[in-house]
Amino acid sequence: MNKKVIIFHSEVPPGAPPDELDVLDEAAFVAEGLKGLGYDAIVLPFSFSVDKTIAEIKYIKPAFVFNLVETMGGDGRLVYMAPAIFDHLRLRYSGCSTQANYITSNKMLSKKLMRFSGIPTPEAIGMHDDVPEGERNYIIKSLWEHASVGLDEHAPSLLAKTTGVKERLMAHYRDGKEFFAEEYIHGREFNISMLQSGKGAEVLPVAEIKFHDYPGDKPRILGYRAKWDTGSFEYKHTVREFIDMALEKELCSKLKEICLQCWNAFGLSGYVRVDFRVDDSGNPYVLEINTNPCISPDGGFIAASQQAGYTALQVIGRIIEATLA
Repeated sequence: MNKKVIIFHSEVPPGAPPDELDVLDEAAFVAEGLKGLGYDAIVLPFSFSVDKTIAEIKYIKPAFVFNLVETMGGDGRLVYMAPAIFDHLRLRYSGCSTQANYITSNKMLSKKLMRFSGIPTPEAIGMHDDVPEGERNYIIKSLWEHASVGLDEHAPSLLAKTTGVKERLMAHYRDGKEFFAEEYIHGREFNISMLQSGKGAEVLPVAEIKFHDYPGDKPRILGYRAKWDTGSFEYKHTVREFIDMALEKELCSKLKEICLQCWNAFGLSGYVRVDFRVDDSGNPYVLEINTNPCISPDGGFIAASQQAGYTALQVIGRIIEATLA
């Protein structure tokens, strides 16, 4: 029986920032899990040279690929290229499909599908959209990048009022960068992970992101510094806590229902994380859907899995089961 598995990850250039280096921790974690399950794991960067990548695959002849590719050439808009190549080669691979990766990576396109499917999401304004009436607060976010790249409240263009939002977007556009404006929902933030179970999904325990000791005028935003700058105020005062689902049964029921809506509407598979804001009236809004989220040992997905009672080896095993189903 073929036990060879290629773990493909994004290429990491010299001097890469911490959000890009993290994929190496993921690859090492997955390789250890595969070894524990009796597989022969081969860790490789997914090359921008497609011919080289295809040649490596044909030479190794893996049983399947564990896909950890998040970018190509540091560009998140190309995240779908890896599964597209695997599809072309009729090769099984972990996580979400080419289509799901592409749609969720384009955040404006993702929002359109959410609205079509009746999934609540904050209002968003793109470069060519009309600005709605009424003064609101908006966050300027990258159209394609995940890991909160570009999302830093210390950047002067992050927060905007309705009256100035198009000017902020135009400034980014002139720099050759694609951003959009998303209405800022004041309230609580939640990350909810899902793991494939049969043909459906198991919703794992609800994690809330707590903003401890934030000044009253400081936006509660899980930005780049909060995730990656270990010496920053945001990193030290932004904490993941699992809520008591019995005490907040109604809210947890709403969040779980919306997670499953996302799973079905986007054709998700393998393992996924959905990020929410919940306003002061208890109304949830989906910020984004993260296909193939970070599964490094200290990441949120593994923390949620452990909270549900799964070991790391069981998580890797479940992802493999979904891959080979």
